Amino acid sequence: MKISNPSDTDLLVLDVDGVMTSGEVVMDSDGRLIYHFNVQDGSAIKYWIRHGGKIAIITGRESQAVENRAKNLGITMVYQRALHKIEAYEDCLKKSRVEAKNVCCLGDDLPDIPLLVNCGYPAAVENAVREVKQQAAYVTHSPGGRGAVREVIELLLRAKGLWNNIVDSYVEQKIELNGE
Repeated sequence: MKISNPSDTDLLVLDVDGVMTSGEVVMDSDGRLIYHFNVQDGSAIKYWIRHGGKIAIITGRESQAVENRAKNLGITMVYQRALHKIEAYEDCLKKSRVEAKNVCCLGDDLPDIPLLVNCGYPAAVENAVREVKQQAAYVTHSPGGRGAVREVIELLLRAKGLWNNIVDSYVEQKIELNGE
């Protein structure tokens, strides 16, 4: 697929392990997975959604923590236990009514390659395996779970000319100081 301009992106598709997290798997004594999510990634996801972007999670694992994180961030398209991610991706495209050329997929490992080669703007996290990086139009400077999602969302929002407005909305929040 021909690489699109990041400004054409309407849907962002994320993997979890190694993208939204560092890729380390921590289990408690009952075998439950414990995830560490980056709050700056979460803030960026909310900015993306607030500015009309659609987002989906497609992951091979299943965890209530992922479901909870997605709900907290307002992500409604969540595909867990997606052993063949391309099938979940096809369903995601139908549900979101977005063409593949208007999708950015962010991945880190071999199961993400089918998504990367079938989207308009493929991206890989800094800690991705070599084969994934070879498919990417953009490789983050930050590793997964450490700001990579935020980096990609900032890139997309900058390309759309929206990032400065988001920053300005915070800079403009001032209070009046006595006598000043």
